[in-house]
Amino acid sequence: MNRARKLIMRVSRRIKRLVYPDKEYMDLLTFLGIDTKNTEAINEATYFACLKVLREAMGKLPCRVLKRDEKGGVTKAYKHPLYNRVANRPNPYTTASVFWGIMEHNRNEWGNAYALISGAGSKCSFWILEPDKVQIVYDDKKLLGDVEDVYYVYSNGGIIYTFKSEEIIHLTSSITINGIEGLRVKDILKLTIEGNIMAQDMLNKSYSNGFLSKAVIQYTGNLNDENVKTYIKGIEDYADSKTKTKSNLIPIPVGSKLEPLNMKLADNEFLSTKKYSALQIASAFGIKPYQIGDYEKSSYSSAEAQQLSFYIDTLLYIIKQYEEELTYKLLSEEEVQEGYFIKFNISVILRADLKTQIETLSKAVSNFIYTPNEARSYLDLPSVPGGDKLLGNGASIPVELAGTQYQKTNGKEE
Repeated sequence: MNRARKLIMRVSRRIKRLVYPDKEYMDLLTFLGIDTKNTEAINEATYFACLKVLREAMGKLPCRVLKRDEKGGVTKAYKHPLYNRVANRPNPYTTASVFWGIMEHNRNEWGNAYALISGAGSKCSFWILEPDKVQIVYDDKKLLGDVEDVYYVYSNGGIIYTFKSEEIIHLTSSITINGIEGLRVKDILKLTIEGNIMAQDMLNKSYSNGFLSKAVIQYTGNLNDENVKTYIKGIEDYADSKTKTKSNLIPIPVGSKLEPLNMKLADNEFLSTKKYSALQIASAFGIKPYQIGDYEKSSYSSAEAQQLSFYIDTLLYIIKQYEEELTYKLLSEEEVQEGYFIKFNISVILRADLKTQIETLSKAVSNFIYTPNEARSYLDLPSVPGGDKLLGNGASIPVELAGTQYQKTNGKEE
């Protein structure tokens, strides 16, 4: 154990960080206004809502191992040893929806999401690593292995583990300097998020004191400091209902005058400023206003159009990163050459109402795109005998025969 620690300490001194050398790296973060000590962001409602939307969106998507045949057709590779792992149970204790949801949460909250690949084949399992306990190093001195490689140093309970790059599923946020280590969105939006937190604190304090603002007490007389404190405390006790009275009136001694400092939320454009900050946070995550409860300027004609916009503008980039990382880390080069790949099924978030589904599937069947059984599978219906053949409009003909029906034979049209 001590030997391992000494090796890591030796490596940490000699191996350069992936982003930039420490001083340059910290200078860059300072220039970007990033404070890595910011830990209160998740308490901000809009920030939490954005994490929740993305987490649940990835958790909804079924992940599948697929295979492309020689003719370009795609089938589900049910018999592949990894199919059950990526589709249903990444490890014995976590379902696929929870696992991919946590990975997406860590990717956004910490800038990086890590999962350890343990075992191989049907015995393979994926285990989520706590992002704040992982350090990425580049072993250009070959101190940890025989080749230069990216290593992940994981410290947990005083024990240090070192993993090679092929042992870790690593997903980064969209904000990355070198393509390997991601930056946290909450660091980039530090000032905006902190402003919203302070605004919420201010609103909470206003609720707690009954929206009573500060006031100025004008009095005549010559009171020393101690008497002033006693004088003010007595008035505060009445204002805070600590002293029982028959009405809501606050008794003011003769010769005194109480003038409230009226600072209305509307006068300071409190709500509009807070709303604008919320939209800025949502925009940084690629979240649409309607997803955080702002329907004021919603211009979508249907829920389907909203989901399509969310998929194209936000999820497409994220899903593509998942698919590329999983295909590279989980499948061998031979399997990739044989046509295997890993893909998320986005139809679950683009699914239309039942009437539109039926019409779309009917057109797909009648135009030789889906077989009846493939269309029935989208509706979770059992297959039927004879339903595996492509059907279609009898007037359809191969493109190379287009126009032959109008040719004349023996002076007559065919």
